[in-house]
Amino acid sequence: MSTLEIRDLQVSVKLPDGELKPILAGVDLTIKSGETHAIMGPNGSGKSTLAYSIAGHPKYEITGGSVTLDGQDILALTVDERARAGLFLAMQYPVEVPGVSVANFLRTAKTAIDGQAPKLRTWAGELRGAMEKLQMDPAFAQRNVNEGFSGGEKKRHEIMQLELLKPKMAILDETDSGLDIDALRIVSEGVNRVRENGDTGFLLITHYVRILRYIKPDFVHVFVGGKIVEEGGSELADRLEAEGYEKFLTKA
Repeated sequence: MSTLEIRDLQVSVKLPDGELKPILAGVDLTIKSGETHAIMGPNGSGKSTLAYSIAGHPKYEITGGSVTLDGQDILALTVDERARAGLFLAMQYPVEVPGVSVANFLRTAKTAIDGQAPKLRTWAGELRGAMEKLQMDPAFAQRNVNEGFSGGEKKRHEIMQLELLKPKMAILDETDSGLDIDALRIVSEGVNRVRENGDTGFLLITHYVRILRYIKPDFVHVFVGGKIVEEGGSELADRLEAEGYEKFLTKA
């Protein structure tokens, strides 16, 4: 079993004039294998900052606190080292990678994480199987990563990476944004297939409760003003949908 521990995490972003603007104001969160934690909050509350800070985005400066994965100091690692340690980030806005095919990208990533290249015959079958489950045209394997992909196709590709790379901890940053009903269902089913193994812990960041109707969280955290101001079970998400965030803004 793996454990991601976030303790008093404080993060600032550097403004164009060089001044540091505080975003995260002391986040405490523990995620274990097999658990799904949903973070919900209004725009500008710092949810995505939390995701990208854990992943190692250079835009954000850690000013206090710690993040460890199975006791290892994640903040001391480079971005690629964090990925090899078992962290995975599904981005809200996946970037295009011209000149790199989906098939080559995924095999290279799998090789880097496992320390050895997957056998071609076995890997081809795994890749086809993952694409079929996500209802992706096999031709996508030869296309450049995310180049010309629709929003839904980009998100399916993110979940295909999740299924094939099998990380210890997966952070899904607003994976539901830009998805229609059918794509949301397909993406959610992919996440649930990984959840069934019980080997991966999930941090699911979202504004809306609709994805939580497909992916039922074990814990829900309300995020306002760069910190967690309320915690509960899945029923908390329903309360947020009915009542909104206004009552929590005074706690920030």
